[in-house]
Amino acid sequence: MSLLRLSASRLAVRRSTAAFFPSPISSSANLRFARSLSDDLRSRLDEAVKSNDVLVFMKGNKAQPQCGFSRAVVQILGMQGVKDFKTVNVLQDEEVRGGIKEYSSWPTIPQVYVKGEFVGGCDILINMHQSGELDTLLRDKGIVLDKEVAEEAAAEHKA
Repeated sequence: MSLLRLSASRLAVRRSTAAFFPSPISSSANLRFARSLSDDLRSRLDEAVKSNDVLVFMKGNKAQPQCGFSRAVVQILGMQGVKDFKTVNVLQDEEVRGGIKEYSSWPTIPQVYVKGEFVGGCDILINMHQSGELDTLLRDKGIVLDKEVAEEAAAEHKA
């Protein structure tokens, strides 16, 4: 039997038995969420999320973002007039880095929370900023009170 036929037959066997014996790891995304979040970490994340009006789990911090997506989130919040927000550098704690993904059921970092509510990652924030939804959310939640203040902050951020 040729090597090609052997490989094809192995593939056929795998496909036919997959329904009876599914792989415990169907994708790398599922693997990331396979572990369960410890009660201690869940409690720490709950406390951080609930005690900060705006919280960003990111790579680096707002003064020194360490990836382009984190930098974009910091810039968007600045343009929206959000001056006072807290960041958590996930690069400093591997447990938090993995745990926050499970906590939110969102696979990427950065992650933005406003008044205890998960808003999304960089792509969601960009879309909300462009559509005006982020401005509305920040005003509704009392984070940014006045459009003029937000525009001044955006001008300062660009300078």
